[in-house]
Amino acid sequence: MAWLTEQGRTGQWGSEPFSADPARVERITGWALSGGMRIAEIDGEAAGCVVLGGPMPYIAPAPEPELYVQALVIDRRFHGRGVGSTLLELASAEAAGRGISLVRVDCYAGDDGRLVRYYESQGFTRTEPFTVGEWPGQILERRL
Repeated sequence: MAWLTEQGRTGQWGSEPFSADPARVERITGWALSGGMRIAEIDGEAAGCVVLGGPMPYIAPAPEPELYVQALVIDRRFHGRGVGSTLLELASAEAAGRGISLVRVDCYAGDDGRLVRYYESQGFTRTEPFTVGEWPGQILERRL
């Protein structure tokens, strides 16, 4: 959050830490209890996190089996070390292991579209844009 705020990129998540918002604390606790949270570590420190499961409540399920990346967060201290790529590859490997050939993710599509381009650089392709209120989003998919 601090890095995004410093960059003037508050449209994605705002500027307040997640820990200050009870609804966000509840959502993250739910993810931790869901069995879908995976933590990447570097030298014994948490470097990033991916949460896998079904689509978010504001996204219609795909017409076929899918694994949905509900969240992907990387600690900025580990930027450039492939943490996000590794976690997204883990998602694809888990999907393949379950016989699922579709991995989807949604992300913030506002500002300069940088986050959408990140997922495209990871082998995802754009499918449908959407909005939640005034928050612009983009659904992307990776076929295995």
